[in-house]
Amino acid sequence: MSARRVLVLVAAVAASAALLSAQSGWPPAADRPTINIWPGAAPGAPANVAAEKDMTTAKDNLIAGKPLIRLGNVSVPTLTLYKPRGKNTGAAVVVFPGGGYSILAIDLEGTEVCDWLNSAGVTCLLLKYRVPNTGPYPKSAAALQDAQRAMGLARQHAAEWGIDPHRIGVLGFSAGGHLAAAISTHYDKRLYDPVDAADSLSCRPDFAVVIYPGYLALADKNFAANADINPTVDTPPTFIVQAEDDPVHVENALVYFQQLKNAKVPAELHVYAQGGHGYGLRRTALPVTTWPQSVVTWLHTIKILPAE
Repeated sequence: MSARRVLVLVAAVAASAALLSAQSGWPPAADRPTINIWPGAAPGAPANVAAEKDMTTAKDNLIAGKPLIRLGNVSVPTLTLYKPRGKNTGAAVVVFPGGGYSILAIDLEGTEVCDWLNSAGVTCLLLKYRVPNTGPYPKSAAALQDAQRAMGLARQHAAEWGIDPHRIGVLGFSAGGHLAAAISTHYDKRLYDPVDAADSLSCRPDFAVVIYPGYLALADKNFAANADINPTVDTPPTFIVQAEDDPVHVENALVYFQQLKNAKVPAELHVYAQGGHGYGLRRTALPVTTWPQSVVTWLHTIKILPAE
């Protein structure tokens, strides 16, 4: 191949990557600052890890007619700051994309979520946590370690980032929904040795949004509650969404809601007849995809967002 053809090919690949980034929001633009959540290697980090990359293939399904990025081999977890470009209410949400603790749906359940939160005046902190094989806790502690660390960093940087340290919640999808429930019930003790001052701050979310979760009801045990997720009266207020026809099983939402109710935790549950799994915020004709409006209403109800 001639040098000219090589240059043309390289330019085409670069242009394609730039177009994908512009459409998906990933990698983040320069005005969306990103920090590594660990100053050195993450706890228990293996040596010689594979390079991080998009695992999507031409055979993978589309969501609402659009592709998505399935980010894999994540060994360096990061936190990306998405500040509202207009009104800032001071509230913030740490977002956990889903992907079965194997990959991260980083745009469908990440950057697109941040754009929506920003439109409501909420700061978004997108956590790129470690995958694969990093959950559900206690099978692996890695993803929950990343989540705990991210919450501490959010409170440490609250003044700098223009957020209220007492109005920082979590929002997760699928495996990320499990992670949101896990940090809602495992915040009293860090699962790693403290690194710096951020780890002296509470990692308890002030509220949680759990979207089509997995791992909360065990199908192989007649949908018994996951014994490692035990809400108490101190578990934060929680909003849950799932579709009855979700192949991951709607019992995950039902069982967790009942646990919250038993523990006297304020909780709101929305179950829809149809919707399946993995729709993110992408609108379709199905009512389940209106859930973001319900979340905003709930945030006003629990006084995370100011009265309209």
